[in-house]
Amino acid sequence: MVCGISALTLLGAVARRIGGGRGRHAVGSGSTDPGARESVAQMAAELDALRDEVTGLRREMDEAQNRLDFTERLLAQARERGLLGAQKER
Repeated sequence: MVCGISALTLLGAVARRIGGGRGRHAVGSGSTDPGARESVAQMAAELDALRDEVTGLRREMDEAQNRLDFTERLLAQARERGLLGAQKER
């Protein structure tokens, strides 16, 4: 979850940098500077990679949450049937 939040924060920063307008090097400004084009292309590729990573992290988090829910249901059923010892007070 921490990785997902970090990735989203980084993704937002990259998106702001791409769309935030840095003088004549802003995306869509018509700059003819090859260095600016290369930089924008590189940031776009990094943004795509981050999106893919966030999608993967979300999938993993959903799977882990489903497994946790399943385990909690199994433990609740076992507790109801008396298969587990009494829960100790802290």
